Amino acid sequence: MLKILPAIILLNSLLLFPVLGMSAEVSSEPLDLTSDLSGYLVLLVFLFAYTLVILEEKLQLQKSKPVLVAAGIIWAIIAWVYKIHDLSELAREALEHNFLEYTELFFFLLVAMTYISAMIERGVFNALHYKLVSRDFSYRQIFWITGALAFFISPVADNLTTALIMCTVVLTIGAKEPKFITIACVNIVVAANAGGAFSPFGDITTLMVWQKDILDFGTFFKLFIPSVVNFVVPACIMHYYLPLGKPTLPEEVGVNIKPGGLMIVGLFLATIATSILFHQVLHLPPAIGMLMGLGYLKMLGHYLRIKFRREKLSFDMVPGSEGSGSAFDVFSHIAKSEWDTLFFFYGIIMSVGGLGFMGYLSLASDFMYGEMNTTTANILVGLVSAVIDNIPVMFAVLSMSPDMSDTQWLLVTLTAGTGGSLLSVGSAAGVALMGQAKGFYTFSSHLKWMPAIALGYAASIYTHLLIN
Repeated sequence: MLKILPAIILLNSLLLFPVLGMSAEVSSEPLDLTSDLSGYLVLLVFLFAYTLVILEEKLQLQKSKPVLVAAGIIWAIIAWVYKIHDLSELAREALEHNFLEYTELFFFLLVAMTYISAMIERGVFNALHYKLVSRDFSYRQIFWITGALAFFISPVADNLTTALIMCTVVLTIGAKEPKFITIACVNIVVAANAGGAFSPFGDITTLMVWQKDILDFGTFFKLFIPSVVNFVVPACIMHYYLPLGKPTLPEEVGVNIKPGGLMIVGLFLATIATSILFHQVLHLPPAIGMLMGLGYLKMLGHYLRIKFRREKLSFDMVPGSEGSGSAFDVFSHIAKSEWDTLFFFYGIIMSVGGLGFMGYLSLASDFMYGEMNTTTANILVGLVSAVIDNIPVMFAVLSMSPDMSDTQWLLVTLTAGTGGSLLSVGSAAGVALMGQAKGFYTFSSHLKWMPAIALGYAASIYTHLLIN
């Protein structure tokens, strides 16, 4: 397929040349290529690449690879068509605009992922895990505790990391009760997605809306009660299907947080505060504040390295002694970031941006927000995000830039963030847990609870429209 793509592009260019070359008039407006051969080819490339993304698990192909190639092909076709029209500058400006949007998102997420990686290495989450499994809780208590923790941690840490941590707890505790693991995993996915919906830091979609200055930081918290409803309604239904009794807990050795672990948690909160300050008060991109926060972590890393060397030197002088510290390297944590996810975002943002520049998003916007009721359109966005990843869906909505009130922007933020809970493949948390809890949490086991989740989805929308 890759060998014949250049030939297809060349053939397309030759076909376009006599038609497009007839236009001698130079325009400063983007060309409408939705009914042009180049537009059809770009749409075909994107659909083919996204099909490979959907089949990621079956093909064992990382999702970033097809969209990286697709983004390059799409913008190459756009550049060639605009070159024929003598509008290369217009195409370049459009590409730079989309690339800048991605760059801001990239650095924001990179810093957040680095902090999460550092907290994992320092044993912060292991300590939390140990405290949970060492308590004498029943299955039903653990179900609500892990769900509540997923709901309240995901607004600060992303919903994917939160879901993976809580899933580890569930797998440890429910080793002898497969039914508990299945229902608890469904609950964790729903809770993590719901918790991420009311915070600019909880999900990529909310972060994108905040960075575009569509909603203020505090406005997102109007979704807190609807998010609680989204989580609690299906959880209450699943509660009655949980096994009774208490689990037999494995023998575990206590886990201690390594030196600097709690300081990293504090610096992460300070970094978030810096990002909010930069965006809300100074009107600078939040990513600038996050990068400043990376500096906090690097300064702490320097201190921990010096402390470790001094401890190692002093204990080496006493035979049989061991130091309590450990070496810390910030760059090792940057290397552990989810690079496949970061490059997937690049491919999606650039590809969808290319489709929008060709005019496809205008067509979709005219249909969804012109012919349909705005509320209906925003609810539909959530349903679509259950099948297609919510990131391209939300980026498409932002690119359409429909004229909506804050209530409607909050609605689409809520639906895009929680609609993915309807199916296990609808969110990064669900996909990750299918791999981590393989054999216990599957597509079909999640599908069984879709009516309960859909009830919570509908109830959260009604609650939002009622109170906001």
